[in-house]
Amino acid sequence: MYKVVFRNSAEKDLEKVNSIYLVSVSLHIKKLSENPRPSGSVKLTGSTNTYRIRVGVYRIIYTIEDEILTVEVIKIDHRKSVYK
Repeated sequence: MYKVVFRNSAEKDLEKVNSIYLVSVSLHIKKLSENPRPSGSVKLTGSTNTYRIRVGVYRIIYTIEDEILTVEVIKIDHRKSVYK
């Protein structure tokens, strides 16, 4: 099992998620501990271990450290502004 940790900014991002999507986003993050590369995850170009998951109109950006079994959630934001 992987340990899921949040950056401080990602914790603040989670608080801003629309209540309609909050349960789904939280569930997807929780599932990352079991499978950090689920179906639908995409490796971001230009990085070695950064991935994203789509959850409705939101995107979860995270990194995977296989050596220490850790998933770090970097950013959670609306699809229009997550990559800026």
